[in-house]
Amino acid sequence: MRTPRTLHSGGDRRGEVIRLEGVRVDAPDRTVLHPLDLEVTEPFTVLVGPNGSGKSTLLRLLDGLVLPSAGRVLVDGLDPDRDLRALRRRVGFVFTDPDAQLVMPTAVEDVALSLRRTDVRDRDAHARGLLAEAGLGELADRSVRDVSSGQRQLLALTTVLATRPRVVLADEPTTLLDLRTARRVGDVLRDPPGHVGQVVVATHDLDLAVRADRALWIAAGRVHADGPAPEVVAAYRAWA
Repeated sequence: MRTPRTLHSGGDRRGEVIRLEGVRVDAPDRTVLHPLDLEVTEPFTVLVGPNGSGKSTLLRLLDGLVLPSAGRVLVDGLDPDRDLRALRRRVGFVFTDPDAQLVMPTAVEDVALSLRRTDVRDRDAHARGLLAEAGLGELADRSVRDVSSGQRQLLALTTVLATRPRVVLADEPTTLLDLRTARRVGDVLRDPPGHVGQVVVATHDLDLAVRADRALWIAAGRVHADGPAPEVVAAYRAWA
């Protein structure tokens, strides 16, 4: 483990470059993230740490859902504070609760909605193909409210991947999922479609975290440890 610095992956996928330069996030009554300089290029990076540590805030900085009180965030050269529209075309965000993302009556309509900004001509057919690839083909015409929480999370992930993002961010994507479904979600995040260059996940799921290339242990708004995921996760398990 080491202090925060640049790490380069030996994997096949080309990671985008995420850079935080002197980034600090303040709330009215406290500092949520203390000044942080960080560069991430690995294909799969996880943020671990206790509740309230700042890991979700750090993740949301990368999509402009939270803006820094000081410093600058760059995702492949795009600053969320200035280039939010362009950034959102390159970054997909998977929320903890899939109901925050699923807005259409049926699964196929939700995926088709994600295709509206693409050049796909037959959105319905393409959406059905994506659902089939995700193992959700039989759910295409069912109400999203009539499927299990695990299926909804897989569907939410499918809608995000349908936009062909370069970077995927996921905040506690396996919360409340059974072991089998959590593994399926983890498999997609570990080995996403080829257009995805980088995945960053905030998680309490240490079985998922240990599969990453790099882990950042966030504690009290600071990076407590940073390094290969198996090492950082082992240290965090021992501490917890």
